[in-house]
Amino acid sequence: MWYELTKEFIYGIVGLEGKLADALHFFIYDTAKIWFLLLTIIFAVSFLRTWVNTEYVRAHLQGKSALYGHVGASLFGIITPFCSCSAIPLFLGFIQARIPVGVTFSYLISAPMNNEIAIAMLFGLFGWKVTAIYIGFGLMVAIIGGYFIGKMGAEKEILLDVKPIDSELEAGLVSLTVKERANEAWGYTLDIFKKIYLYVLLGVGVGAWIHGYIPTDFIARYTGEGNPFAVIIAVMMGIPMYSNAAGVMPLVEVLTGKGMLLGTALSFMMAVTALSLPEALILKKIISIRLIGLFFAIVGSGIIIIGYLFNTIL
Repeated sequence: MWYELTKEFIYGIVGLEGKLADALHFFIYDTAKIWFLLLTIIFAVSFLRTWVNTEYVRAHLQGKSALYGHVGASLFGIITPFCSCSAIPLFLGFIQARIPVGVTFSYLISAPMNNEIAIAMLFGLFGWKVTAIYIGFGLMVAIIGGYFIGKMGAEKEILLDVKPIDSELEAGLVSLTVKERANEAWGYTLDIFKKIYLYVLLGVGVGAWIHGYIPTDFIARYTGEGNPFAVIIAVMMGIPMYSNAAGVMPLVEVLTGKGMLLGTALSFMMAVTALSLPEALILKKIISIRLIGLFFAIVGSGIIIIGYLFNTIL
């Protein structure tokens, strides 16, 4: 509904056309969507935290194998229909709940890359075999990527002041009214929102410009079948862009129709959805530049390997 309203406003009421209209429509639609998600999801997680002692959740994950946490977070990403930027609010919620950072990154990688929208559209365009291989490879990147990030002591790279929940909080939970819980959650939500909303504006603005002004032919020209470096180039070109699976999937169909190998096209899609420049700009306020670089390097390398494997298999 919001998508159609912004489209009608830009193209109908304002009367804009062409690349400027596409970019402006993208900017207004995604900025409002991400702001809404930030406010609602952070508030919901903060409100629920007043009812549940998340130390139990953390203890449960720590009591299981590392593989258990990474697999669970990656599978959870399948049922959340978020792009890379839209997944950040829940990523913040996991950090707030003191879930191990490596596990939260498994979710952050999986959510945009393996969500049900991507799966449904892949199945409709390329059939169940391609879809099954894509899901398997996508989960592998999320699990392995999160595992390696967790092994590198990423907790110290978190920039936000996340207050730990101790045993004293548990005693206080009983005495809080619903209104007090809501006020506490809303105060925390506004505090987080004030710290990152400008980064959302900047990130989506960059994505909107690229979305409106970079032509499909430009991408296909440098990532065609005869180029042995096509997968690497496709990933490098995909990272500065920003879209969710529903937005980039039609582009994948066009690129494969112009001669791009399917593995190259899917690597491009993975880079766009899981590793976007706008995502990095938003994450800059949450985690260190070092951790962002590590995150992009590990996931980007995994996507490149998967692209070549996909091209070999198919």
